[in-house]
Amino acid sequence: MLKRYFPILEWLPVYDRQTLSSDLIAALIVTLMVIPQALAYALLAGLPAIVGLYASILPLFAYAVFGTSRTLAIGPMALVSLMTGAALIEVAAPGSTVYLEAAITLAFLTGVILTLMGLFRLGFFANFLSHPVVSGLLSASGVLIAASQLAGLAGLDASGFTLITQLSNLFSHLDGIHWPTLAIGLVSVTLLQLFRRSRPRLKSWGMNARYADFLVKLGPLFVVALTTAICWAANLPAFGVAVVGEVPSHLPPLGVPSSDLGVWRDLLVPALLIGIVGFIESVALAQMLAARRRQRISPDQELIGLGVSNIASAVSSGLPVVGSLSRTVVNFDAGAQTPAAGAFAAIGVAFVTLYLTPLIRFLPIATLAAIIIVSALTLIDIKTLKRTWRYSYGDAAAMLATIALTLVQGVEAGVIAGVGLSVGLYLYRTSRPHSALVGRVPGTEHFRNIQRHQVESSERVALLRIDESLYFANARYLEDTVYGLVAEHPEVDHMVLICSAVNLIDASALESLEAINLRLKDSQVTLHLAEVKGPVMDRLKHSDFLQHLTGQVFLSTYAAWSGLRHGHSPSSGSRDQGRTPAKKDAG
Repeated sequence: MLKRYFPILEWLPVYDRQTLSSDLIAALIVTLMVIPQALAYALLAGLPAIVGLYASILPLFAYAVFGTSRTLAIGPMALVSLMTGAALIEVAAPGSTVYLEAAITLAFLTGVILTLMGLFRLGFFANFLSHPVVSGLLSASGVLIAASQLAGLAGLDASGFTLITQLSNLFSHLDGIHWPTLAIGLVSVTLLQLFRRSRPRLKSWGMNARYADFLVKLGPLFVVALTTAICWAANLPAFGVAVVGEVPSHLPPLGVPSSDLGVWRDLLVPALLIGIVGFIESVALAQMLAARRRQRISPDQELIGLGVSNIASAVSSGLPVVGSLSRTVVNFDAGAQTPAAGAFAAIGVAFVTLYLTPLIRFLPIATLAAIIIVSALTLIDIKTLKRTWRYSYGDAAAMLATIALTLVQGVEAGVIAGVGLSVGLYLYRTSRPHSALVGRVPGTEHFRNIQRHQVESSERVALLRIDESLYFANARYLEDTVYGLVAEHPEVDHMVLICSAVNLIDASALESLEAINLRLKDSQVTLHLAEVKGPVMDRLKHSDFLQHLTGQVFLSTYAAWSGLRHGHSPSSGSRDQGRTPAKKDAG
């Protein structure tokens, strides 16, 4: 039981020197990478840069204790930072004490919600966002994030959390472009892109692939060091170039959430949305990497791990945190073996926070904006949109609607729309279940759609295969399908519902089956069931439907075909396929 809630007890007892060495190397690489990202993502949320470092210390220790992924790297993430800023701007003014308190409150609320979801095993809620909708949300968020940093890249004072607002504010301030700042920003973007595209060239020069990837990942750190050095040497702040400025050199102070109940109420829905989006992205990434090493993660325990990590972030004056895509991939590629690698990275970040913050005093804001822009552009996935459009117009329409709403109304509206569209598409598809009249493939016991295959069929026996579970949304559709079939084929004496794909029959669907049974009885058509699964049969036994059924429950479609096509019931020798015993044994 303890290992279930404290996964650290699984790997800590077998922790050895070789694992320690691998984790330390991975931690060093992640530490170098996390510093510029944490600073940038805090600014993206409208918070002081140091808050990003605060959110990269204690949460990593918490996840090492409660998380199940061996390689997931916890910390600030671009999309969540954008959602955080959009939520906070509604309750407080950026730069105020209330704004920081609201950020702490948001992290705390997110943590509590995720932890409770984990304790109640509600990880399945992640399934309410389909992959096309998530892809659309990420693509639109990438555009929003990049657009939100154009003002910082050019030294303008313009902001917004929808694309229309961002572009409107940007164009209205174009006459205030600060050219030295823009030059630094463009140089930073150019260098970051060159680093990203240098991997093939480095490999062509004979460099080991692992070392080439390592150098590419350190690109942001190099750009930060270069532009900071230039800014310091040329004293660019004196010429109006915005920099990070003085950063406190101490460990995170105790975070105190807001005492205003109105703030808690206003942040409740954003906290839920941040938690769901963060959980979906984190678990999908963790599962993908765990599969490569033949490991497993527990989605419900991941909810607890992420929840406690967010509570830890709130306690240490941080912002909401999730699993970071870029840092997790680097952590995995660097050879991290256990969550201890994250804890060691947290120690590295704490060391930087204590002793090296004076070095980032002259770090240009434009450089951090460039890092965010280049990172955000990787979220835009045009290929998935094209592929989805070719495969399914419905999914593509949901994806496009999510993108449009996210760009026009903001990330929160996009998430809500994504959930609504995902659930709506599911309900629409399952409310009109595919069904097919089937016939026997000659010389076999296999049955296939009569419209797709050359099969044997009987005018007196209709074999209708239902390819969906039966529940309230499609119960009436099933009735209409059966009645329509009987009306089109007045010669039918027996209707067999083949339930091989039916995993559930809820109360509404049961009432529909009872109505079908009575209606067919009035039409002198006998209703039968075939291939009813065990769990479904168990539930039917708790009703009186089987007692009122005019026909039989057959173990297989072939048994129904053999017994009914000549217009007589099965012989006593095959009675175990028939009505009374089948009610006990079918499925």
